[in-house]
Parts: sequence; C-alpha cells; structure tokens
Amino acid sequence: MAQKDFLSSCNIRLDQQLKFTAEIDKMTSILRRTLLVDGTRRENDAEHSWHIAVMALLFSEYAVEPVDIGRAVKMCVVHDLIEIYAGDTFAYDPQANKDKADREAKAADKLFSQLPPEQGAELRSLWEEFDAMETPDGKYAACMDRLQPFLHNTLTDGHTWVESGTNRASVEKRMSVVREFMPQVYEWVQANIDNAIEKGWLKN
Repeated sequence: MAQKDFLSSCNIRLDQQLKFTAEIDKMTSILRRTLLVDGTRRENDAEHSWHIAVMALLFSEYAVEPVDIGRAVKMCVVHDLIEIYAGDTFAYDPQANKDKADREAKAADKLFSQLPPEQGAELRSLWEEFDAMETPDGKYAACMDRLQPFLHNTLTDGHTWVESGTNRASVEKRMSVVREFMPQVYEWVQANIDNAIEKGWLKN
C-alpha cells in the first residue's frame, strides 16, 4: 500500500481500521499449493479463507460437539492473515514447518498491532484459538481448513500430493482432527485416501 495516497479521516481509530483493511489485501498475492477445482491456477490465501468460511456455515451438523458457527467463521476468515508476512507454509513440507510457529508469531505481532488494541487482541485471540485446536470452535474451523484442500486434491488428480510425493500417513495425520471431531465426514475422507492410493496420487 502506498501510504502517501491514504487520506486521513482525522480519526486515529478509523485510520487504523482503514489502513489494516488495505494491508490485508495482500492476502490476494499469497499463493497456496492447492489448485482451483478447475485446475487452471493455484488459489490464493483470500480465496481459501473465503471458501472455508462458507464451508463453516454448512457442516456443523457433523460435529461431535456443539459449535458456535459465527465464531468458527471468524476464525476461518482470520486464520491465514499472518501469512501476509510469514508466507504460506505447505502442510507437507517438514523443513518449512520447523520454524513456522516462530515466523507466524512474529507476523502476528506485526499485523495485529496495527489495529485498535481491543480489535487487534480479539483477532489474535481467534487466530491462536484456531491454531491450538483445543476448543470445539477451534477444532471445527480447523476441520474446514483441512477438508477444503483435501477436496481439491480429490478433484485435481491429487495435484499437491503428487507434486510433493506425499504419503498416506502424512495425510491421515493432517486429517486427524476431522477423524476426531467429524467422524462421519472422515469416512468419506478415508474412502478418498484409499482411492488416491489406488490411483497413485499418494504413496502407501
């Protein structure tokens, strides 16, 4: 964002909110490894966040505990904001995941401090709850975050799995929160893992 082009509202709080809104536009430039379902290009962070937020409106009936859908949607929307500074970390890249927590904590410090204090604290708290996957809302939002790219892989010939040489155990570990929190949905996941092995998209 070109700060010199911003016309102040003469209200410090409003200026912070407007500048933050412009800053998070950078999400549209953070590319993920996941392909769009039509296979034409990689999705960006903003598209992914929108997608899982809509999913959170749809699947709560399969959760084993009651979920506050509104809070889960908020988590879905904010969970990747820190990647504006930390970058996207591919789930199946062990090396990149080694310093992920440190990179993302520093990014959170930088990003959420740009908002009015109570709003910055609220968004950071939602991000931390999502990351911890300990509350029902956090687990549910995490399930959406894992189901969406999984679904895309099943519809794009296992694109990111094939590209990275991913194996069954890695995918099952990644999807374990779905197995725990949405077991009925995990039956579908397991069937697709078996199908991916059969088609050679995943290593056994």
